[in-house]
Amino acid sequence: PADTSDAAQARVRSAPAPVTDVARLCVCDLLVAQCDTNCCCDPDCSAEDFSLFTTCSIPVVIGDSQLCSQKAAVYSLDVEANPPERIFKLIDQVNPSIFCIHATNYEQALYLKSPEIPTAENFDELLDKFGGATFSAEPDSWNLDPDAQNPSEANETSRYEYGVPVQTEDAFLRLPSPVVSSWCSDANPAGFLVNQATKCIRSVSVEKCDSIQALSMLFYINSSILASVFQVNITVQSIAVQSVNGMRTFLSSGEALRLPMVLDGLCINAVLGVNYHITHTDTGEIIEAAAAFVLGAISREALSIEQSFEISFTQENTQPVPLSGNPGYVVGLPVRAGFQPQGYPFPAAFLSNKHSQLTILHSTSTQDCLAAQGARAPVLFGYNMISGCKLRITAAMKCQPLAQTLLDVLKGQSFPEYVASFGNSQAQDVLDWVPITQLHISEQMISHTLQSSCQIPVSLEIEVKWTKYGSLVNPQARIVNVTATITSTTLKQLPSGRDRIIPITSSVVFTDISSPAEPSYKAWPTINIKLPFDFFYPFV
Repeated sequence: PADTSDAAQARVRSAPAPVTDVARLCVCDLLVAQCDTNCCCDPDCSAEDFSLFTTCSIPVVIGDSQLCSQKAAVYSLDVEANPPERIFKLIDQVNPSIFCIHATNYEQALYLKSPEIPTAENFDELLDKFGGATFSAEPDSWNLDPDAQNPSEANETSRYEYGVPVQTEDAFLRLPSPVVSSWCSDANPAGFLVNQATKCIRSVSVEKCDSIQALSMLFYINSSILASVFQVNITVQSIAVQSVNGMRTFLSSGEALRLPMVLDGLCINAVLGVNYHITHTDTGEIIEAAAAFVLGAISREALSIEQSFEISFTQENTQPVPLSGNPGYVVGLPVRAGFQPQGYPFPAAFLSNKHSQLTILHSTSTQDCLAAQGARAPVLFGYNMISGCKLRITAAMKCQPLAQTLLDVLKGQSFPEYVASFGNSQAQDVLDWVPITQLHISEQMISHTLQSSCQIPVSLEIEVKWTKYGSLVNPQARIVNVTATITSTTLKQLPSGRDRIIPITSSVVFTDISSPAEPSYKAWPTINIKLPFDFFYPFV
């Protein structure tokens, strides 16, 4: 019927009823029954307080920025009035995005649901739901197979996704870590593709060391990891025994498991560190798991020990690439470099060099350039470096082979074409790689006959320009330009029986080209607040 269609169109045109009264919403109201400085929406502030404000710290207050249409409270100051006054307006704000929420009709998401109070009737049900080491509001997200009753009964699981706990036969792969205090908690699951490194304190007793599970190697490898089709056993990659004075000795690969035991008042073969290494496919299937152990001895006087745990993930048929920051470069870490693949009309990907680093000539004790050929030192971000050597030239040396040899000494066998702009730039991220601009400068020397002279490179100067990128609170170092300048000189022919020594130098200079921030504000408001005595409760 026509009237039904018109009613439906009217409902579409009409905006939903507002759920949040933005006129009463104030996110900068922090003090109870007191006026917050420059908080124009604070109901505790009077007209006299508003006259002392310099600006409105929160000029616009809205309910949900994803709504298509909603009310917005706009606050400002009329500084021309005497005294200055606060101006309040309630306007209709339209979201220009085509992806917006027309009506918030899921009422359960608009309110905080009161937790269920344990009673004698529901206690067992709540214990099964929340009594474990971990729980989630969406239990299915923790299980790789929602239809399985128990992980140990599952014959086939789905592929892992990022952050999902790595499941084992009994629970999940443990990566002990400190939770509230520095003491170890074994309830921390290892997340898929989440590289972690933790250290924590474990309470021990030498008399009972053979019965403390966390000190035994079996505690960390006795459960198989649930994979896509089959279960993956955790193999022992290596075992290092650490003496009381800290010296480590690696055992042969054929050594059997060493379990903790008491010997001469010491607890030997106690686990001090575990390093997991997980290999997976590009589809998220775990195909291999290995663990490297550090075992040590615990004296009778020790009441606790420090244990370290680490886990890393590597995709099969790939080599792990070391990072130099996340995302920005860290001072002292190598500058990452690479090449553009041959045959590509555009830089679609980058192949890293042998060490994935930008390198310069490494000085040797003899200072002989011919002996130093092949010796390279990585360029460390933020460190200005200079190195060099000396070359003895005789009349018997040929010009072209000599020039090529010096070029190899300065640039290395394979000088990279690109440098990663960030410390964690990936090869497939084309825009994260900066091309190296190579310049050649010739220094002319006086020569009697041009036919008896040749050009040889004598120096390589690398200038790395970088800038601070991102937030002013936590800026990240980003490389924006790299220039490699090779300086050549004209060497005239030496008389027979004469030789000459020339210096060869290589240097790297880092230049910060960050422009100083220009704040859009006139002055920061000064707030003098004394925190309540129990502000950090229950922490000290």
